[in-house]
Amino acid sequence: MSNMLGARRRLCLLQVVLLLFAAVLLVADACLTSEYRRKLEATVEMPLDADVFRVPEGYNAPQQVHITLGDQEGTSMIVSWVTANELGSSTVMYSEASPDPEKMELCVEGTHTRYDYFNYTSGFIHHCNLTNLKYSTKYYYAMGFGHTVRSFCFTTPPMPGPDVPFKFGIIGDLGQTFDSNTTLSHYEANGGDAVLYVGDLSYADNHPLHDNTRWDTWARFVERSAAHQPWVWTAGNHELDLAPELGELAPFKPFAHRYPTPRRFAPAATPFWYSVRIASAHVVVLASYSAYGKYTPQWEWLRAELARVDRAATPWLIVLVHSPWYSSNAYHYMEGETMRVQFERWLVAAKADLVVAGHVHAYERSHRVSNVAYDIINGRCTPVRNRDAPVYVTVGDGGNIEGIADNFTQPQPGYSAFREDSFGHATLEIRNRTHAYYAWHRNQDGDNVVADGVWLTNRYWMPTDDDTS
Repeated sequence: MSNMLGARRRLCLLQVVLLLFAAVLLVADACLTSEYRRKLEATVEMPLDADVFRVPEGYNAPQQVHITLGDQEGTSMIVSWVTANELGSSTVMYSEASPDPEKMELCVEGTHTRYDYFNYTSGFIHHCNLTNLKYSTKYYYAMGFGHTVRSFCFTTPPMPGPDVPFKFGIIGDLGQTFDSNTTLSHYEANGGDAVLYVGDLSYADNHPLHDNTRWDTWARFVERSAAHQPWVWTAGNHELDLAPELGELAPFKPFAHRYPTPRRFAPAATPFWYSVRIASAHVVVLASYSAYGKYTPQWEWLRAELARVDRAATPWLIVLVHSPWYSSNAYHYMEGETMRVQFERWLVAAKADLVVAGHVHAYERSHRVSNVAYDIINGRCTPVRNRDAPVYVTVGDGGNIEGIADNFTQPQPGYSAFREDSFGHATLEIRNRTHAYYAWHRNQDGDNVVADGVWLTNRYWMPTDDDTS
């Protein structure tokens, strides 16, 4: 009798264990469309007299100051600014020792450019590359000599290495609305070391005649962050500024003049794809609106670039695009499909960790999936789980004037892990070669509240199942 009771207990225990295991599997495979509903008010652009757009005091004072990496290794920084009244000086003074411009001992002479767009003429746009910088070092810098001098500071990234911690902010489609200001304020409170920006900056082209004064206001708006830490720029569709009806036939004219990158700092260089190595990350920036078909320059470059990635030195492979490859929102549905078809198998073969996109004005995170088996005729067109595949994130939720994309398809597809039609920003905190913490922050929450978070394990060093909240 006791043997029979013991067998029954063991059977019941086994059933409980199996039920718990099934529940774990269901959670691990769960898809979540957040039930949170953002505020109902329209997305309103801040007025031109808002304090965030204020022109700095002083004659010909440098404005719209921003920095980005000047080389792949993080030992140079491109400083950019605008003088509105006259050309002035293109000189940057800088120093490790003193914030006083008169005591800065290092000096670099930069270049300047200017452009016309329909009825608009830009100010004098200056670019200056500070080279041979030390890693993990705070530098003070100043410009505007001869008129009104302004000074700022930045800290260079640490030397690239496999276990170097670093925290990225991730922002897309920011614009210059009241929601944009909330997004930027929340990011500043969360304290990243550099921003991965996935395209669509000023939304000047949403205004009559592509009002380029909105490029000026946007750059003054983000100066409070972009002058003190590097922003890694991705070109989006709102950077095209192609307007044949206005006689403007050159794509990317304002963006190309204003926002240099390591690839484009040299005269006459125009590509919008490039890479940088920051701490333990190799960041690859792709151009969704430049040619990427077979044997095009971007196609050739990416093939060579992926072969150069050294996962022993920089374990985390992060790719930035503008138009998402995986998105379950009806807005801009499948616009990134041709680039996915062209490059997805390369990223899976390279074991990329994360692909970040904007464009769709909502938030979504995928499971690790791939669709490389589909060849049009075999019918295998459903994305499948793949440990070698990246997580795909869409953060086109910065706060732009066009509003939120509140049209997710139903039902939620199996590849989608979490999605919500709210504004916000994300962060990626790399801890070492194996672990990084990814988090998305909703604007309506407190600064440090995580609305969606997941620990990511590195695809090269620890390819575990990691794509569940």
